[in-house]
Amino acid sequence: MPYSQLIEKMLEGDKRACARLITAVENDSDEAERIMGDIYRYTGNAHIIGITGPPGAGKSTLTDKIVKELIREGKKAGVIAVDPTSPYSGGSILGDRIRMQDLALNPNVFIRSMGTRGYLGGLSKHTKNALKVLDAGGYDYIIIETVGVGQSEVDIVKIADTVLMVMVPGLGDDIQSIKAGIMEIGDIFAINKSDLPGADRTALEVNMMLDLNPDTDRRPPVLMVTAVKNEGIVELVNQIKEHFIYLKESGRFEVRRKNNLKMELVELVEEELRKIVISHAEDENKLNDEVIEIYNKNKNVYEVRDELIRGMGTHLHRG
Repeated sequence: MPYSQLIEKMLEGDKRACARLITAVENDSDEAERIMGDIYRYTGNAHIIGITGPPGAGKSTLTDKIVKELIREGKKAGVIAVDPTSPYSGGSILGDRIRMQDLALNPNVFIRSMGTRGYLGGLSKHTKNALKVLDAGGYDYIIIETVGVGQSEVDIVKIADTVLMVMVPGLGDDIQSIKAGIMEIGDIFAINKSDLPGADRTALEVNMMLDLNPDTDRRPPVLMVTAVKNEGIVELVNQIKEHFIYLKESGRFEVRRKNNLKMELVELVEEELRKIVISHAEDENKLNDEVIEIYNKNKNVYEVRDELIRGMGTHLHRG
């Protein structure tokens, strides 16, 4: 089926069309950029929620409960679950698709697992484009659940409107070692498995860390939830909605979206320039020769960088 027809069906709410378009974008098909160009004017309406936190925090179960609450309210929800990819086989675990199997058949829910494919930052390289397909497809909420990989999780802030940081009791002293940058990206903090011993202490420690950054007009709320028992989910969903209202009323929504677009544009330009540099250098076997020169201390990396950039300029001029 031509992509133009798939786009028409996707705009009508066809889940299969959404899936096929995301596959085309994921696989970097020749049509990928044209697809994104054609659907772009339909994007920008969804509330994008990033869910992150350390491994074992129960992010998948929490995502499942949040989605169920949203569809109970008559909303449409898309989930992009980013799973770690094996550096050896290239395969990913895709556990979230299994855990949310009962949701997959709901007409108002779309679930897609995406492997990181070695991409740093805990997000798949094509997460942004998959998100745009779902956004254009009319989903009110799009949840991106990331792999818990530490500091690089800050990349979620480049995509999400609301970042939900999930914590659990039992982290002990580890919570003190969590980088400040990780704490700063959270718009809402949820202490999951709050029926376990130590939950109150974990909440206290999170609050204490938030107190270290008082220069803000909105203090992130810290909520106690137990996802497996469906406790605290309604309150959590209400906080997610309230944050979105806050973003709109304060003008931060527009600022955040524009900043994210700027970062995306820079990343796209960097990616294209990197391809040109490598292609130009490999054509002349220059890259390997220069690496040897650097290794032998005949040159330094900055000299070679400047040479490659000059060569790229010539290459672009000829093109």
